[in-house]
Amino acid sequence: MTAPRALDAKIATLKGALATLGDLRPGTLSEQYNVCGKPGCRCKASPPRKHGPYYQVSFTWQGKSQTQFVRREDVPAVRRQLRNYQRLRALVATWIGVGLERSRLRLDEARSRRANMRGASGHSRENRA
Repeated sequence: MTAPRALDAKIATLKGALATLGDLRPGTLSEQYNVCGKPGCRCKASPPRKHGPYYQVSFTWQGKSQTQFVRREDVPAVRRQLRNYQRLRALVATWIGVGLERSRLRLDEARSRRANMRGASGHSRENRA
């Protein structure tokens, strides 16, 4: 069992890490190659040399799936935002786990204090009538 102060310190560290994340973006970045409709184009050759790459990020937000085009020059920033979002999810999951443990300890402490107060007052449930 971890000490409550250690759990509180871990939560404070997680909060600090969350504050430094920067821009966030959920989703997945994909690279697309296309074939055009022009006869004789290089994309129709054998072997084909398709047009691209074209980048897009796909995500679901508030129950709606979305896909957005990403300019080539924006790809590094979008990748950083995607990594930040994954880091956010990991930090929040850790915070929830630590918070659950801390909450359990608080309940145990309160239960223990109530038991000590009953024992110190000389009353127990059996003695009440």
